[in-house]
Amino acid sequence: MNKYYYDLHIHSCLSPCGDDDNTPNNIAGMATLCGLNIVALTDHNTLKNCPAFFKAAKKYGIIPVAGTELTTAEDVHIICLFESLEAGMDFDSELQKHRILVKNRTDIFGNQFILDGDDNIIGTDENLLSNATDISIDDAAKLIPKFGGICYPAHIDRQSNGIISVLGTFPETPYFSCVELNRQEKIEEYRKEYSLEDKKIVVSSDAHILTDMRDKENYFELNDEPYSGDLVRSELFKLLR
Repeated sequence: MNKYYYDLHIHSCLSPCGDDDNTPNNIAGMATLCGLNIVALTDHNTLKNCPAFFKAAKKYGIIPVAGTELTTAEDVHIICLFESLEAGMDFDSELQKHRILVKNRTDIFGNQFILDGDDNIIGTDENLLSNATDISIDDAAKLIPKFGGICYPAHIDRQSNGIISVLGTFPETPYFSCVELNRQEKIEEYRKEYSLEDKKIVVSSDAHILTDMRDKENYFELNDEPYSGDLVRSELFKLLR
């Protein structure tokens, strides 16, 4: 068992609110400087920069996780993580069927760049990625596991798009094995107030600019013998489930 420092909520330049400098290679490089070992790319309602991020992560020795920050029909943000890139991209194809298409206004919301492994722009998403989909919270909890993934509410300690702020409480159903907080100092307060004792607490940055990425602080102890990135990722998913 070894410590693996993580950040499981980072946005690239594909998210309209993500800085254009948040390219896959810049994220992987900054993660190395921060001392992180496992990093998930979680753009809004898309995984289309995950293939580039996996290539960038390999260059920097980071273990990548394919993910997305799903906006549910209730306007709640849910982190969705997938054990393989292939499974993530299969879910991305399904997710596109559930988006409500509204033309992106780059002058208001920002660019939505799709990049390759060398940070070259190979496309854009013309429709706004951050608005709600037609997937409900209940549907998300059923749909993501069908693709070998895990999902849990994002930044429950924030007002904007947090499940508690939107619903007024933390629902008993659907059941989530994990929850994400943005601030570590809020863990005990939220664990007690919302009866989260049975849940794994994940603390992530929700970084939209490179300087929002945090130095290594939060970690999981994972089995890594005989070592491989795939094994570590698999052990991470066992822990989160």
